[in-house]
Amino acid sequence: MTADTSARYREFKMPDVGEGLTEAEILKWYVQPGDTVVDGQVVCEVETAKAAVELPIPYDGVVHALRFDEGTTVDVGASIITVDVAPGTPSEAPAAAASATEPEAEAEAAEPKGRQPVLVGYGVSEASTKRRPRRGAAAVPEQGAATAAIQAEMNGVPAPAALSRPLAKPPVRKLAKDLGVDLATITPTGPDGIITREDVHAATAPAPSPQAAPVAEPVPAPVATAPAVAGRETRIPVKGVRKATAAAMVGSAFTAPHVTEFVTVDVTRTMRLVEELKSDKDMAGVRVNPLLLVAKALLVAIKRHPDVNATWDEAAQEIVLKHYVNLGIAAATPRGLLVPNIKDAHDKTLPQLAESLGELVSTAREGKTTPAAMQGGTVTITNVGVFGVDTGTPILNPGESAILAVGAIKLQPWVHKGKVKPRQVTTLALSFDHRLVDGELGSKVLADIAAILEQPKRLITWG
Repeated sequence: MTADTSARYREFKMPDVGEGLTEAEILKWYVQPGDTVVDGQVVCEVETAKAAVELPIPYDGVVHALRFDEGTTVDVGASIITVDVAPGTPSEAPAAAASATEPEAEAEAAEPKGRQPVLVGYGVSEASTKRRPRRGAAAVPEQGAATAAIQAEMNGVPAPAALSRPLAKPPVRKLAKDLGVDLATITPTGPDGIITREDVHAATAPAPSPQAAPVAEPVPAPVATAPAVAGRETRIPVKGVRKATAAAMVGSAFTAPHVTEFVTVDVTRTMRLVEELKSDKDMAGVRVNPLLLVAKALLVAIKRHPDVNATWDEAAQEIVLKHYVNLGIAAATPRGLLVPNIKDAHDKTLPQLAESLGELVSTAREGKTTPAAMQGGTVTITNVGVFGVDTGTPILNPGESAILAVGAIKLQPWVHKGKVKPRQVTTLALSFDHRLVDGELGSKVLADIAAILEQPKRLITWG
């Protein structure tokens, strides 16, 4: 009797670890063929455009095969590991994941929904994931809309057409909105069914006159790339966080009209307060530094000028005022620039804010920041002073209204009480979206932050 190999061998597919992401890079395998695994055990770490995430296996068994090497970028829905869930039973080895059979899909469909792979910190969401179209994928049988979506996700095939979403990058979606083009009506020409900017522009172009004869355009000759001289150049693939950061910065710089204002301020009293707080028993166990008081000053300024805490909704042509502050902190990490945020920072006391700030920075440096921690930010602080520079012109985090850059704190000659004295001075720079924030509002916010850092007792009188 032939054993049922489709029931014995389970293919664990790359899940969507973010919001509609289509691929992830395998950073590290924690298991090898022959290792025993249990339900919920982390088997690998993957990196998306948003974060590094550990993936747990959803069943018990013995690792039969790893489908991809470390460093490989894998499409969402592709099988990455095969597990023998009935070791010791004589049977033939399973076929490669690329030629998964229909019985295998049926076996996975028979698994209870409670066994659906769950990512750490996410939980099961039946409608949050999107799948890249898979070539040669089996069709999903007729069933209810919700059941069909779940079945499609578990089988690694696209959801039914009624629930699927056209694949396009955020800048392309923005372009389509600006031009009034419905992405669902466009035939994609990009790789793997992705709609490109050229597809959107083509959809808005008028139909050619039937009498007009096509005019052949000269095909430009390919630009020759000079071969790199050994030892003089290094080419680094753009992927993961670096790729996402580049796209976000370009999108922000060419979407939101940036204005940056500067102010130089005497922060000698703030630095004294920092030293006093370090010995305060209420601040025991948390890190106290100038960034903590800068963050508190920004929160107080937003409380005094709430209109600065907003976002621009291009589709609805509305300004959305946020009655909460999710404070982003730009963090330089080995994986690139990350901007996780402290949720509801406006409600936190100074010790609570210090604790959240410390956890956020340490988690980012360890590479453990989750995608959820980088979503929903409203304003951001970037501390370029740690690199010894005076300040900069920061670019807005997409979807946010303002970003504050803090420069290096240096001992400089300063006129204090009519005399030139050495004082601790820094320069602040506030960039804001001029669609949301006019010059008066932006100036008042920056002036308030400077005033608080010059006289930190205003944290009490204004807060």
